[in-house]
Amino acid sequence: MLGPVAFFAVFFAWPVAAIVTRGLKTDGGWRFGRVADVVGQSDIRHVLWFTTWQALASTALTLLVALPAAYVFARLDFPGRQVLRAVVTVPFVLPTVVVGTAFLALVGRGGLLDELWGVRLDTTVWAILLAHVFFNYAVVVRTVGGLWSQLDPRQEEAARMLGASPTAAWRKVTLPALAPAVAAAALMVFLFTFTSFGVVQILGGPTFATLEVEIYRQTSEIFDLSTAAVLTLVQFVAVGAILAVHAWTVRRRESALRLVDPSVTARRPRGAGQWALLTGVLATVAVLLLLPLAVLVRRSFDGGLGYYRALGDADGGTFLVAPIESVVNSLEYAVVATAVAVLVGGLAAAALARRDAGRLVRGFDALLMLPLGVSAVTVGFGFLIALDKPPLDLRQSWILVPLAQALVGVPFVVRTMLPVLRAVDGRLREAAAVLGASPWRVWREVDLPMVRRALLVAAGFAFAVSLGEFGATVFIARPDNPTLPVAVARLLSRPGDLNYGQAMALSTILMVVCAVALLVLERLRTDRTGEF
Repeated sequence: MLGPVAFFAVFFAWPVAAIVTRGLKTDGGWRFGRVADVVGQSDIRHVLWFTTWQALASTALTLLVALPAAYVFARLDFPGRQVLRAVVTVPFVLPTVVVGTAFLALVGRGGLLDELWGVRLDTTVWAILLAHVFFNYAVVVRTVGGLWSQLDPRQEEAARMLGASPTAAWRKVTLPALAPAVAAAALMVFLFTFTSFGVVQILGGPTFATLEVEIYRQTSEIFDLSTAAVLTLVQFVAVGAILAVHAWTVRRRESALRLVDPSVTARRPRGAGQWALLTGVLATVAVLLLLPLAVLVRRSFDGGLGYYRALGDADGGTFLVAPIESVVNSLEYAVVATAVAVLVGGLAAAALARRDAGRLVRGFDALLMLPLGVSAVTVGFGFLIALDKPPLDLRQSWILVPLAQALVGVPFVVRTMLPVLRAVDGRLREAAAVLGASPWRVWREVDLPMVRRALLVAAGFAFAVSLGEFGATVFIARPDNPTLPVAVARLLSRPGDLNYGQAMALSTILMVVCAVALLVLERLRTDRTGEF
């Protein structure tokens, strides 16, 4: 456990603490009064209010749209079900920059709505809310639908035989069992939308800003580290509270349910109601999930292959190298980040899976989720401040980018491997040790064969999320070695149809790479719970 703790202390806690210290400590003294000053500003209160209410609205809208799909994937068996299940997960592994770009191609200047009806929704809150639903749709479908598929349908059938109406049986039997999963999904959606950066940065324009966007603006544009430090603390407290509630709902879910094999719960649609529900879900998937991606691809081919060919030309300005080189850079960074995330996350999962793990070790489990909610902008800028002198002078080193990406990948590795490691019978390890096997051989001969596929799935998730990390790498990726998300954002920030088209082309390339990684994950998926 010492290795993962040291990794998070050096590359997460230290950079964040460096930003907070730089912002709140001057002349040897702390200025905690600055917290009240910043929070009391009207523009900051507006940012806090918008961050909270758009997250609540996004969460409610996502639940409203995705819960019917959770039922369809859990209880109905239809041709192409597994393929469609993989398709609806594609948006979740896409970088938020690509999500924003896809909706920009749909609702922005010259987008599909603009061409057909002269309607533009970019720089409006509706574009942000729809993009958040697009991104988080799979969180609800896989978290709630995964549990729903394992609930014993005979309990609800028994209630109906005793005279309960279908609605009453669902409300009194199924809904209470699903409540922890719905709560967990809602909290995760709220967390992702509360800390939204790439989507709001692209679609919100100068009108809308979340805490994450405001931290970026205060850090990189205004250079007000004091305000950025206060906002980081506010976000840290809010995210900590969200994760604490999420951990409580997961414990309830694990201890209160008796599940069955999901293969016996799905049936062919019966009756007009189920067929209508299936048709509605398929239409929603087509319009909400597939249409933005299709428009993105179409816009990238406006004028043939011109935008793709232009990616091979360096302009000597924003890009010191040809934008297409960001593809190779991103793949190389993601491979290194995946290796680091699998090593750190695997060691952490192995320590947490031990039955004799102490309370302190188990508490580290919740801390592993913090990189998903704490400002990635703060972490990225903190890297530049904290890691700029011996013994860790990494400011000019390429390794900074994969280290920042690995921080986001580690939680996915832990969440994927931990249930499988906990399921390994400890008596097998003990028997191998009694027969003289060393700890390394016990791991190689007992644990590894059982967790090999989970390890591959974890590596795939780490690769996908590393490939799309944007908040931290926007600070530390060098102009001569940009990543794909950073290259897309830079192209979108420049005027001209050529830059816009190149952004669409790069986003399409990034989308294809992430989709391929996801399809591989579906083939390797080891559990049937549907959770991330």
